[in-house]
Amino acid sequence: MKISTKGRYGLRALVDMAANANGEPVSLVQTASRQNLSLNYLEQVFGTLRKAGIVASVKGAGGGYRLARDASEITVKEILEALEGEFSIVNRTPDEDEVEATIRELVWDEIDRRVNELFQERTLARLVDEYREKQEQFVPMYYL
Repeated sequence: MKISTKGRYGLRALVDMAANANGEPVSLVQTASRQNLSLNYLEQVFGTLRKAGIVASVKGAGGGYRLARDASEITVKEILEALEGEFSIVNRTPDEDEVEATIRELVWDEIDRRVNELFQERTLARLVDEYREKQEQFVPMYYL
């Protein structure tokens, strides 16, 4: 299963938003511009994230979106499940035979378990920290 643009863009925009919030709501216009994403598409994605309780909208001048909870409490699994649904590498079939059941148990279910474990371990805060570290590594050097 591939993660769709909805999941990838949503996760990317949330990392950007959390990294640039500074305690204030973040405008989707700014996030879309920084990440070179479609504003209309991002509005749809954030509507889904709002319904899932991951972000909250702030109305009025200086409004935008903010995280509904601390970034350390929001997992990649929660974000992707809100945008993509439950992760599974293959669809279950009701009429699987013994060979299919064995392969599912020993391969597909194990992949699902490991991927979901990784998604659960990774928090938005960790992604933001790693993103900031990478930004610091790529500070341009100017020579005279």
